Amino acid sequence: MRYINLLLLILLLSGSAFSQRIKFATLAPEGSTYLNVLRAYASEVEELTDGKVRFKIYPGGIQGDEKDVLRKMRIGQIHSAGFTGVGLGEIMSEIRILELPMLYRDYDEVDYVSSQLYDEFAKKFEDAGFIILGWADVGFAYVYGQKPILTLADLQGTKMWMWEGDPLAEATFKALNVSATPLALTDVRTSLQTNLVETVYVPPLPCVTLQWHTQIKTMMDVPLANVSGAVLISKKQFNKLSPEHQQILLDKGREHMRKLVKQGREDNDKSIALMKENGVDVVSVPKENLDQFFQAAQSAHTGLVGKLYDQALLDRVTSLLTEYRSGKAQN
Repeated sequence: MRYINLLLLILLLSGSAFSQRIKFATLAPEGSTYLNVLRAYASEVEELTDGKVRFKIYPGGIQGDEKDVLRKMRIGQIHSAGFTGVGLGEIMSEIRILELPMLYRDYDEVDYVSSQLYDEFAKKFEDAGFIILGWADVGFAYVYGQKPILTLADLQGTKMWMWEGDPLAEATFKALNVSATPLALTDVRTSLQTNLVETVYVPPLPCVTLQWHTQIKTMMDVPLANVSGAVLISKKQFNKLSPEHQQILLDKGREHMRKLVKQGREDNDKSIALMKENGVDVVSVPKENLDQFFQAAQSAHTGLVGKLYDQALLDRVTSLLTEYRSGKAQN
């Protein structure tokens, strides 16, 4: 009995009895920028907490797709994960407003709008049982196909893919009057090979990582939308940590996710260059044809009011963009 008590005392003094292992799931494959940054984040957290907080990372989608991972987080099998807007929208539909089609002109606008809404959205995620550790946007998604898409009619005449179960994509293509085939992300490459779909949308880096670029010939030079992302941890798991360790997780999460977003955008540019080298033709949409796309996109924005978000939030986002474009942005 004395030996057992002594052992328990040693464990308590060393702090190992209080160590927490955070099980983290991501679709990002080994060797990707996303995973490299996550590992750097996990390493720094472990170092700053003297090993009391550690991550066990499950990469490459081995824990399932985003909906699978979310279900596992809710029952405690997984504690933390990286999500795109599709997964985030399953928790809080309003977050999808950050991904409206043809909403932004550049990444500076993306950063401004998301920074202004961060605290508000963080509180809503917390109310739903999750803590945001940092935004992790994937970047602008472009449309890729087998032939040049110069007009809305060109897009309407192609066999388009749509991420299965994504209400935003469904509303977008409905507004564009595009008939899209819903498929899981894992089925897209095979569907391109068999010509079940001809046209897809995704940021350049995942287009290359997923090898979709080997099955397409053209890319529109106008981004369809910005693909949001964030790293979440369940509030239940977060509350097991000491206040000091919670703050480390939050501070370092935002720091590393900012690095991830910056590096991801650079990697997207490199991926476009790589696709060009491999024969993909980046097609410029004539300015006189852009109004067709923008008008249809506006229809999608208003059509989602009452479904994903309310009119007040749409008005606020519109106002934020107006502020930024007029030089009256709030710090």
